[in-house]
Amino acid sequence: MTDLKNIKYPIVLFDGVCNLCTGVVKFAIKRDKENVLHFASLQSEPAKLLMRKYGIDESQLKTFIFIENDKVYTRSTAGLKLVKTFGGLWPLLYAFIIVPKPVRDGVYNFISKNRYRWFGKEESCMIPSPEIRARFLG
Repeated sequence: MTDLKNIKYPIVLFDGVCNLCTGVVKFAIKRDKENVLHFASLQSEPAKLLMRKYGIDESQLKTFIFIENDKVYTRSTAGLKLVKTFGGLWPLLYAFIIVPKPVRDGVYNFISKNRYRWFGKEESCMIPSPEIRARFLG
């Protein structure tokens, strides 16, 4: 993939070697009943192209990124935007958006800093199953 012409939004960019991040992606896929979400690991070429397009520092592999309607959300805001796309009662969690961003991101950063120690890390990025492969960029 060398361009961004055929990319469908919303997109979740995640750390592909992080077990917690991969778990969140699997969780999101199960709750995305209308298959509107698309995914790319931060280590992939499509994610790097998107980060360049939106002016995101490519060395920042510590954040979760949600792109929707040409807007980029990171850290806790990205997570809250993601749950808003789920069915059921999950969108109610979006109410946490009223918590001040520095507080939300402080919790997010603490978890992010410790995620490999607590949840582990893989040597390579997750390989999606054939059923969900079409939802991954690249």
